[in-house]
Amino acid sequence: MATISLGQATQYPDQYDPSLLFPIPRIENRKKLGLQEGRVLPFVGVDIWNAFELSWLNKKGKPQIALAEFQIPADSPNMVESKSFKLYLNSLNSARFEDENEVKERLTTDLSAIAGSKITTRINPTEVIAKKGMQEMGGILMDRLDIEIDPNLPADPSLLGVNESFGPIEQCLVSHLLKSNCPVTGQPDWASVQIRYQGRPILEEGLLRYLIGFRQLGEFHEHCVETIFTDIKRQCKPEKLSVYARYTRRGGLDINPFRTDHNSPWPENIRHARQ
Repeated sequence: MATISLGQATQYPDQYDPSLLFPIPRIENRKKLGLQEGRVLPFVGVDIWNAFELSWLNKKGKPQIALAEFQIPADSPNMVESKSFKLYLNSLNSARFEDENEVKERLTTDLSAIAGSKITTRINPTEVIAKKGMQEMGGILMDRLDIEIDPNLPADPSLLGVNESFGPIEQCLVSHLLKSNCPVTGQPDWASVQIRYQGRPILEEGLLRYLIGFRQLGEFHEHCVETIFTDIKRQCKPEKLSVYARYTRRGGLDINPFRTDHNSPWPENIRHARQ
C-alpha cells in the first residue's frame, strides 16, 4: 500500500458515520502462515483495544468524555483498520446520546458488524483507569543480553531453538524491543512482548534476534503476534504457548493482541509505562 505523506490533510467527520469503519480480513495473513480457511486455528485469543479519545454529546448538547476498551475475538473474520477506527470514534463527537449505555450499545453494534463477530465494549470514566495505575509485564527480560546484531535483517524463524539438554520447564520471557511498521501509513509501531510457555527451554539469544528482525516488517499488530506464535510453535514445539503484545498508543488508540493454545486466562488490561 502507498505510504501517506507527512502534512497531508485528513478530513475528519463532523457527524456520526459508521461507514467509516474498514474491515481487514484475517485470512490473508493466516494463509501466509499456512493456516487454511475453514481449518481449526492453532490458537485462541483476543485483541484488546483501548480508546483514549472517546467523546459524545448528551441530550442537552454537553460534551461527555470517557475511555473505552474493546475486545475483538481472534476468531472473528475481520480486524478493524486502526485509522478508520479513529475516524469513526471522532464521528461520535457531535452525536447526541441518551446516556452512556446507548453509546456502548452503538459502539458494540457497529464494531461487531465490521468484525463479523460479537465484540465486548467497556466504557470507563477516567478516574477508574487512573486508580488501576501502570504495571510492566512480568517475566525474564531478554533485553539484558549483550548481543551484536544487524537490526536490518528480517525475522528468521531458523534462529528459534531450544536447549535439548533440559526437560520441559515453565517460563515467561519478555522483550521491549519489538517494532514493526504499519502497512498502511509506514509509521513505526512499538511494543513490548511477553512469551509464556511450557516445554524445553527456548534459547533466549536466538529468540531476541528473531524479535528484533521485525523492525523492518510492514504488518499489522495482530498479524505480528500470530506470526511470532506460529513460528515459536513450529520451531520450538512447546507443550503450551501464549504470546501477548502491548503496543504503544497512536492516534488515541492502542492495540494489544493475545494468542494462546491452552486454557489460559485473558491478560489484565493494565497500561505500561510507554503506553
